[in-house]
Amino acid sequence: MRREANSDLSWFEAATLGDVMSRSLKVSLIVGTILIGINHGDALLGVGVSPDMLWKIPLTYLVPYSVSTYASVDAILSS
Repeated sequence: MRREANSDLSWFEAATLGDVMSRSLKVSLIVGTILIGINHGDALLGVGVSPDMLWKIPLTYLVPYSVSTYASVDAILSS
C-alpha cells in the first residue's frame, strides 16, 4: 500500500516511503561509487586494501544516501 506524501507524516515515516528510499539508494550507488573511485581507486586497482578502508567504503555510500533522504524528506514535509 502506497502512502500519500504530505506534511502529516513524521520525519521517519517520510524517510521510509518507498519512493524516498529507492531514490536515495540510486543516488548513493552512483555518487558513492564515483567517490570511491576518486578516493580509493588506486588501492582497489592494485596497491591493496588497507583495514581502515573497510569502514570508510560503507560510509562513502552512507553519506549520499543520508543527504538524498534528508533533501527528499524536507521537500515532502515542506509541501
